[in-house]
Amino acid sequence: MSTDSAATAAARIAEGYAFGGQALELGTVVIDGAADPAAQIRIPLATINRHGLVAGATGTGKTKTLQLIAEQLSAAGVPVLMADVKGDLSGLARPGLGNDKTAARAQDTGDNWEPTGFPVEFLSLGTDGVGVPIRATVASFGPVLLSKVLGLNATQESTLGLIFHWAKENNRALVTLDQLRDVITHLTSDAGKEDLKSLGGVSPTTAGVILRALVNLEGEGGDTFFGEPKLDPRDLLRVEQGRGIISLLEFGGQSLRPVIFSTFLMWLLADLFTVLDEVGDVDKPKLVFFFDEAHLLFADASKAFLEQVEQTVKLIRSKGVGVFFCTQLPTDIPNDILSQLGARIQHALRAFTPDDQKALSKTVRTYPKTDVYDLESALTSLGIGEAVVTVLSEKGAPTPVAWTRMRVPRSLMASIGDEDIVAAAKNSALQSKYGETTPQPARPQADPSAPEPQAAPRSPQAQSDYPPVPSNEPVPPMPEPAEPKGPSLLERLWHDREVQRAVDMGIREVIKAKFGSTGRRRRK
Repeated sequence: MSTDSAATAAARIAEGYAFGGQALELGTVVIDGAADPAAQIRIPLATINRHGLVAGATGTGKTKTLQLIAEQLSAAGVPVLMADVKGDLSGLARPGLGNDKTAARAQDTGDNWEPTGFPVEFLSLGTDGVGVPIRATVASFGPVLLSKVLGLNATQESTLGLIFHWAKENNRALVTLDQLRDVITHLTSDAGKEDLKSLGGVSPTTAGVILRALVNLEGEGGDTFFGEPKLDPRDLLRVEQGRGIISLLEFGGQSLRPVIFSTFLMWLLADLFTVLDEVGDVDKPKLVFFFDEAHLLFADASKAFLEQVEQTVKLIRSKGVGVFFCTQLPTDIPNDILSQLGARIQHALRAFTPDDQKALSKTVRTYPKTDVYDLESALTSLGIGEAVVTVLSEKGAPTPVAWTRMRVPRSLMASIGDEDIVAAAKNSALQSKYGETTPQPARPQADPSAPEPQAAPRSPQAQSDYPPVPSNEPVPPMPEPAEPKGPSLLERLWHDREVQRAVDMGIREVIKAKFGSTGRRRRK
């Protein structure tokens, strides 16, 4: 493409991003590898609650794009909640460090770059991290989200729902995992047989599977997350001196089961929906969520879970909350949810395998048509810190597809270190509210004057109503399977001539009823 035609194409694309209201500056249009500093690509602040997607292969610049957007939201007075999966985003609290690369990128993108730090709140999921610990109660999490964390199938999820219902009807508190274990242990005990029977459709075997899943979750640090005080989502809506506070949520002790992380964010989004007022379309959102590693949220998800996520994402925009999903492939997001995401920022994709190529083709089909780029080629040719962008205009129409060279974040693009994070968390205004776990009342003890029921003697290893927690000792090898002695019952029946004749007759009758005639006789 000639220089004049490239400039014309860039200007035509940029015209679609010339919004009248306040907007976030993303970068500049790239044509034939050259950026045009005058052709600016932006997102209207008023459409951020129409949600968005930031996607791309590892190392293509997704995290820096999240950092760039979070900075500008904070500067506009919009609070942000984002997951700091790798610890890199803590640099938002410190001004960035300029260098030759920063200066060159600022020139390419028409950016008057100045190093700037932003107000950051460091939070940790549970009590094992370095930030202010935050928690949820088991009851508020609910059976659908908890089933996702436990990895339960649809039948087990339904059973857990009935268990939650029984606990509520019988005024059994469900704050911690211990309390849920108590309820399930009661229902599977001799004393709780009638209670279990009253639920209907709940088998002791299924309840036992759920109980073992809870034990595993506790062993992976899940017990530090469930408890009180429960996080009040309104504490995420704070503004400091006109700038929105960026709340960074670290894994903490949940690194062994990262699905807790993404599912907690979904719980928080649903909780926000219940406490915020309807505001409709607003000039700027009240809060913006960033779901990093979003594929964890949807992998092996049940139908009920996906429906809950879809409904929440669809309705939360009317509360003034924007949601951005961040993942490697757009195909990680279910279609019903992907269709609700107005902004698309797609960093480079890799197409090494047939599955990669298929994902690439699907991604291209989600973009508006363009006569400037070959999108399949563009998506595999993007440089680090470049993305293919389309957003919603202030009128709700998609903007032209733009190969965009992204601006440089103004804050530090590295971690500030655990020592500084710990110091910031200790000085946080939220520390006094969430720093200490609220003890739960002890389990009610049986009346000592009541006669003890006669029970079968226990082995010395079974001193608890709970299933044994796995220890750190090596597991002894399983015994070799014993060889069966003689033919099994099934084998003996199969070789019985009378049984064979009965089976043959049954098969002929089924075929006759199905097709109106008998099958051919087998040759002798």
